[in-house]
Parts: sequence; C-alpha cells; structure tokens
Amino acid sequence: MGYFDVVPAGLPPRLEGLHVLTKAGVRGAPGVDDAQALLAQTLIKKRVQGELLDLSAMGGLLDALPGIELLAVEGSAPALRVLAEAGIPHRAALPGDDLGRHRQVALTLSGDRGNTYIEAQLAWAHQCTQPGGTLYLAGDKDKGFDRYVRRAGALYGSGEVIARDGGMRVAALVRRPGATPPQPEPERYETHGLTVVGYPGVFSAARLDRATELLLSTLEGRPLAGQRVLDLGCGAGVIGAWAARQGATATLLDADLMSVQSAEATLQASGLEGRVLHSDVDAALDDDGYDLALSNPPFHVGRGVVLDVAAEFVAAARRRLRPGGALVLVANDFLPYEGLLRGWTRPVTLAQGGGFKVLQAERP
Repeated sequence: MGYFDVVPAGLPPRLEGLHVLTKAGVRGAPGVDDAQALLAQTLIKKRVQGELLDLSAMGGLLDALPGIELLAVEGSAPALRVLAEAGIPHRAALPGDDLGRHRQVALTLSGDRGNTYIEAQLAWAHQCTQPGGTLYLAGDKDKGFDRYVRRAGALYGSGEVIARDGGMRVAALVRRPGATPPQPEPERYETHGLTVVGYPGVFSAARLDRATELLLSTLEGRPLAGQRVLDLGCGAGVIGAWAARQGATATLLDADLMSVQSAEATLQASGLEGRVLHSDVDAALDDDGYDLALSNPPFHVGRGVVLDVAAEFVAAARRRLRPGGALVLVANDFLPYEGLLRGWTRPVTLAQGGGFKVLQAERP
C-alpha cells in the first residue's frame, strides 16, 4: 500500500468480525495497537455501551464495538485522516483542552513519550471524567503501566486492573470528587541562539538531541539568507527555527499536534517568524519550489521501528524542492537511508559521528 492509502486494519483473532481502518503513520499500523486491542476486547466482555470519549482513538477501533457511541480525540494527523475517512465523529485536541465531562472515558497510554507526557494524559483524562464516571485505562506493563495505574488511582480514588494479556493491561477507575491537577509546564532551554519550548512528549523537549546537534553543526556557515527552507518532522521546532535565524523563510511541518504547539512557541520565544503546519508529512502543504529541505526523520511509530514515515519524508522533499534543491537529513548509522536517495543526484555523506550520519542529495 502507498503511504497515504487508508486501508482495513489487520485485527487479532479475538476481534474477528470488526471493521477498522488505518494507514501508515497511525499507531499499530498495519494492524491495531496491542493495548487498544485488549481494551476493545474487555469493553465487549464487560458489555460497556453508550457514549465513550476516547482520548487516544488512533484509527477508531472502539467505534466498531457494539453499542458504543464514540467521541474520538487525536493529536496525530495520520489518525485524524483515518477517522475522517471512516466517518467517525472526531476532534483534534491536546492534553488540557476542554472537552467537557463524560461518564465514560478511554485512554490507551503511549509509554514511549516519557513520564511527563503520561502525567499530562492522566490529568486530562481526570479533567474529562465526571465524578462517579469511569476511566478505562490501557497500556503495556513493559512501558510502565503498573506505575502509571498507581498514579491514576491516586487521582481517581479507586480502581483495579480488569484484564491482562501478556504484557498488556486494562484498568477501570471510578472518579471521586476533587480538583484536577494542572497540566505540566513545558520545558525551556537555550541552544544555537534559540529559546526552545518543549511540551510534554515532544522530541527534544528538554534538551537538544545528539543527531540534531550534528546536523546543525554540519550546516553551520551554510548561507541560508533568502532561501525557502522546509523542516520535515519539526518536533520542538529547533531545525526550522535555526534556519529562520539564519535568514531563511522557514516552513515547519509535523504530524503531532503537541509538536506543532511546541514549534510555534519556540519561534515566538526566539523572536522569529515561520509557518508551522499540522501535517501528515506534506499533506497540508499548498506550495513547492523550496531551496532546502531539512529533517531528523522519526523511525518509531509506537513500539516498533517503522521506516514508512522516513521514506515518505524523502518522497515529500522530492515533491516540494525545486530542481537542484537539496535534502539534508540526519539519521542513525544503522538506518539504510542511502537506499531512499537512489534517483537523486550528487548524494554524499556530509558528516558522521556519535552513531549518526548526515546525508545530502539534490533533486534532479
């Protein structure tokens, strides 16, 4: 399947008979997330019905359950596209956004985005659950679920694990009256003349990662004034903001809504201008003719190494660059990105060190 194709998700035997859509870039694709699958199975067994607010809807699996009226919430642009294609009522939202209070709330924890992000998710779930209402919390024991369910229990007041399958867990917690804790404050740090604002769960939120450091040090001294620069997968906005500081006209793209918020805040805190778009790769972009595309591409979607997104970043750069325009990306040494650059001209390794490499190629 092509990157942008929306297709039926592969489901485990215990969910046979349900129909769910997915696409590349959605957690669990080409199937569904293991913890969300156990959550769906558990809700069926417990005969949970009625309105359900899902704060981590992904491709909308819970909408396929009998008797469920799903209100789907996502911050992932690929997931939002799938939800729209499936006709599932949905909203793009961030932890802390006001979604009202609900009798039933579901949350599948993303254990690979750090403790602060989980703290933000749990506070948001608490905010969205009415007193006496139930949170159905799913996650992976190997990703800290036991610790997180204790944290949720301290907020809610009562609850228990109601399903186990391998390392996957589902808990049900009933909310007692009481105040919701505030959302965690974003991190702030200075680097390369920038003030970076990193919201929970965003890449490079608390400090500059070594790969981006190598990329920026390699580009130091490269004349960018007056050039149109595209930052693919901007995270906290460091690369795009750095380009703007060199005098470039910068456009920053990210599929994660929290990252978009961070990148906008980084530009503002650094006194710079730039355009930031919430985009499934380049889907939200309405122009081309860029001089330079820069990227530190993601290679994880949920638990696994997935190169579909990085491959589409390279394809997007080719679509959006002018002839002769350059793509410069940084990656782990072990990732075979050189193969993605076949058909480009003048491919070269600009730098290598610390387990990373900086590659450059030009659009024919």
